[in-house]
Amino acid sequence: LPVEAGQAGLVDVREPDEGAAGHVAGARLLPLSALEKGVDPARLAQTLPKDKIIYCHCLAGGRCLEAAAILAPLGYDVRPLTPGYPQLIQAGFTSAKGD
Repeated sequence: LPVEAGQAGLVDVREPDEGAAGHVAGARLLPLSALEKGVDPARLAQTLPKDKIIYCHCLAGGRCLEAAAILAPLGYDVRPLTPGYPQLIQAGFTSAKGD
């Protein structure tokens, strides 16, 4: 998989309390609420690489579409995932808690 090979990034756009209860191992938490408030592009570039595909996910697929609409104009190649967190875990992604 591109994410596991370091060729892409995985971003969880759920809220911190949701991520603390369980998240895909290796995913960066970037809540949609924070993106909606506005983020400094320079600070965001320190977190998200512009030279890699960024896959984003949420619980059911809606928030990642909104996040992609915010990130794409900033120069990110964002690909929202239709499966949500539970489906990703069922598909074999590793779940982590509190890290």
